[in-house]
Amino acid sequence: MKNILVPIAEGFEEIEAITIIDLLRRAGAEVVVAGLKKRNVQGSHGVKIVADTVLAEVLNEIWDMIVLPGGVPGAPNLMDDDRIIKLLRDQAAANKTSAAICAAPTVLEKAGLTGKKKVTSHPAWADRMTTAVHTGERVQVADLLVTGQAAGSAMEFAFKLIETLFGAEKVAEVNTGVLARL
Repeated sequence: MKNILVPIAEGFEEIEAITIIDLLRRAGAEVVVAGLKKRNVQGSHGVKIVADTVLAEVLNEIWDMIVLPGGVPGAPNLMDDDRIIKLLRDQAAANKTSAAICAAPTVLEKAGLTGKKKVTSHPAWADRMTTAVHTGERVQVADLLVTGQAAGSAMEFAFKLIETLFGAEKVAEVNTGVLARL
């Protein structure tokens, strides 16, 4: 079983977080949602989620993938947490995948993971991607990074995560119940 960490901070983007969590769980991944500081976390549009745990409880775990939802101030809150930056750097050092959508690819940039790699993000955050090659694509894969543009591309992004972890057959299997346009 693949284990995935989805850290959420106050002000996370609800569509992105729920889509990622839901589709990865449908694919059979063990998804652990960790609140940055507490289990009860409010999104940028007032939706409240009770996380499975808090980040402090899972810092020493090994993850097949770490996925960062965007949102404002959610992504900046993730970026300002040194534990998240360390987790991402450790993930890269272990040759494991990290993913981020919307404003959250800037967290990958702060962790030093983007280099001259192709990435995407919400257009409003593109100018903050100073070391990466910003493509503007809805979903972008480069080595061990998967990035997505915004809430509107959350399904495509989540299905790319499933493909990365499990392959195209699992995408087709999960989509039989979801019927997304792929």
